[in-house]
Amino acid sequence: MGPVVPDPVGTPPSTAKLVNLPNALTTLRVAVVPLFAYLLLVDDGTDERQRYWATLVFALAIITDRYDGMIARRTNQVTEFGKMADPIADKALTGTALIGLSMLGLLPWWVTVAIIARELWVTALRLWVIRHGVIASSRGGKLKTVAQALAIGLYLLPLTGVLASARWWVMAVALVLTLATGVDYVYRALTLRRTSARAMQAATERRATGQAGSRTDTAA
Repeated sequence: MGPVVPDPVGTPPSTAKLVNLPNALTTLRVAVVPLFAYLLLVDDGTDERQRYWATLVFALAIITDRYDGMIARRTNQVTEFGKMADPIADKALTGTALIGLSMLGLLPWWVTVAIIARELWVTALRLWVIRHGVIASSRGGKLKTVAQALAIGLYLLPLTGVLASARWWVMAVALVLTLATGVDYVYRALTLRRTSARAMQAATERRATGQAGSRTDTAA
């Protein structure tokens, strides 16, 4: 379980410039999604050369995901745009890959639906708690990301034989981690909403208002 980092009330907004390298990498990851989709689906996925190119584009995009956040934190270039756009870019890339693989009949649709539903749910939770703070990635979440990327990469490649069979087990591991970390994220989001500085301040104000109301009634 990863740490929950509340956002103290009154914390000044980030002064990082919107146009910076981390945000450029995030934007690039979104921009290559249509190209990736074309390479994957051209000729109904029968062109092996295009499948290899699709795998390469996917791998490079995943690498930018690894480094844009790291660069932003290390160089103090974290922006509100980056916080919101980064997970959206990830979901767009992995969602396109999963849907494309299911359209080609390479991956069962129920796997694609389960993973995408979890990712959309977690994105909604991020929006729900964004005013209260940031939930740092857990070890399970990081493993989930690696497992998903590896499993998708194996499905993108035109593999046959034992390797084609083995990739299902990699996807099974990714699916289990995806669902388990989704449950963990719900717990941590609820905890953050309950224990953040904003929530504590609101509770204090409600108690103060209630006590003031009680004194007024007594005086009356």
